Amino acid sequence: MATKQTDTSENGTDITEKMAENLAKLEVLSKRLMNAMAQKRQVPANLQAPGSDLYMKAMGAWMTEAMTNPGKLFEHQVGYWSKTMKHYIEAQQKMMQGDFSPPEDPTGSDRRFSDDMWSEHPFFNYLKQQYLMNSEAISQAVDDLEGLEPADRKRLRYFSEQITNMMSPTNFLSTNPEALAKALETEGQSLVDGLENLVRDLEANDGQLIVTLADKDAFKVGGNLATSPGKVVFRNRMFELIQYSPSTEQVHKTPLLIFPPWINKFYILDLKEKNSMVKWIVDQGFTLFMVSWVNPDTSYEDVGLGDYIEDGFLAAIEQVQSITGEDKLNAVGYCIAGTTLALTLSLMEKRGQKPINSATFFTTLTDFSDRGEVGVFLEDDFVDGIEAEVKEHGMLDSFYMSRTFSFLRSNDLIYQPAIKSYMLGEAPPAFDLLYWNGDSTNLPAKMAVQYLRELCQGDAFATTGIELLGETLHIKDVKVPLMAVACETDHIANWKSSFRGMQKMGGRSKTFILSESGHIAGIVNPPSKKKYGHYTGGDWKGTPEDWHEAAAFYDGSWWDRWGEWLAKKSGKKVAARAPGTDGQEVLCDAPGTYVISRN
Repeated sequence: MATKQTDTSENGTDITEKMAENLAKLEVLSKRLMNAMAQKRQVPANLQAPGSDLYMKAMGAWMTEAMTNPGKLFEHQVGYWSKTMKHYIEAQQKMMQGDFSPPEDPTGSDRRFSDDMWSEHPFFNYLKQQYLMNSEAISQAVDDLEGLEPADRKRLRYFSEQITNMMSPTNFLSTNPEALAKALETEGQSLVDGLENLVRDLEANDGQLIVTLADKDAFKVGGNLATSPGKVVFRNRMFELIQYSPSTEQVHKTPLLIFPPWINKFYILDLKEKNSMVKWIVDQGFTLFMVSWVNPDTSYEDVGLGDYIEDGFLAAIEQVQSITGEDKLNAVGYCIAGTTLALTLSLMEKRGQKPINSATFFTTLTDFSDRGEVGVFLEDDFVDGIEAEVKEHGMLDSFYMSRTFSFLRSNDLIYQPAIKSYMLGEAPPAFDLLYWNGDSTNLPAKMAVQYLRELCQGDAFATTGIELLGETLHIKDVKVPLMAVACETDHIANWKSSFRGMQKMGGRSKTFILSESGHIAGIVNPPSKKKYGHYTGGDWKGTPEDWHEAAAFYDGSWWDRWGEWLAKKSGKKVAARAPGTDGQEVLCDAPGTYVISRN
């Protein structure tokens, strides 16, 4: 029978040839790790944590409560200690009786603890229960603390949760049974692979730890992503305009123009063929144009919201009119581009211009009175830090936006991927959506500050009006027929805030759809998947809660419902329009050049 060849280490312990090889690799990787950390990019302190005033408010509220209502704090402590001590005693008694099964586990299910060892092994189950009890106690203490403003309580709850998420025993090698078992099974290979993944990510991000979420070699924009056929038919310093090739012999007379957000890239709407909204729209018989925004560098420092409106939205609308010969078109705005589409519609109303026949808003905020989950990063401590950062560098680096959105879903977008990559040594998955998520863009300095100060913090568009391009723009001046699509679990654009904004718009014809799922999955939800359902049909007059209660629920995607609504706004059928006909200039094939730029 064959046996593994062994060597002898310095202390006389036999080690396999493979383990010896891995130890040598670890030494090399450790040196690379130290070198990457030595060159770590410095992040300003006020962009890493909330300001000290939040902690002072929390401490002040706790001290006040300790003085005025000590019984309540004592009750909390007794409740916590009774739970944790009861669990400790039960576990100890079982062990003393020779019973190595865990005691009863009342903590419930948690995806982080799905490995069987967390429920079957007494040590790991003990860690799990104690951790969840501690997390619950911290959460309860924050929720019951009197004397805090709602916004401060929300922030304190969020940042407390970030700390408890970080301290989960799943995040540490010595207390992660799955990682330990794999290290033994692979003779340390998983740890070597994990360290290699860690060093790779640090080296790629100037020493900052940003977990690679998707296999970057598995995708190529224009290769197996963003493959819908079309041509770039216009380009200026702000965007490229793509006209997609028709797939039907006839199309609706009125063209459709989509403005995607410029925080990420447009191909979220044109990933693989099976979930491409672009392909679906073209197949429904619409002439489709898409804006592909430039990825700005420091030369765009002075570009503001007015430039996005004038040289972006208005220029694109004019080009679509010129190319198709149509006076009217339908427009779509997604996320921040929806907000800016609303600003543009208000401006055109002021100027007496009416080229937009209807507008559709995907996950769009125009009323910022409640900023939702992302609002924890929109108080002065963080915004002051962003303003100082862009003043120094001329732009907001994509690094900051990517990190912020990841922390809104830290377990899903940071800790779980880190465990798989760095502890289990797994390669990143070939997942198109996660690849797109990592392909973020920079923001011009002026635009970033305007958006944060005047819209997010000041809520000017929905209240006093915002001064842009020589006009005071107000939400009530958005008067075109509209459809708004919000998403039930959206952590970026809270659906209730989206509803309130649309409610304040001046038009009479309004349709609101609430899709299941979140900011991306709720929008990129093709009918063929038969996955997430949607609500519609509620009354605009009451609160968002009133609307939801009155709305009817429908299985499946909202795309077909939107397609029927859009068709009624798009006129009769005419011969299909191919890009480049009638002497129209074609600059290059879709998806163009701006979308692949990495500044």
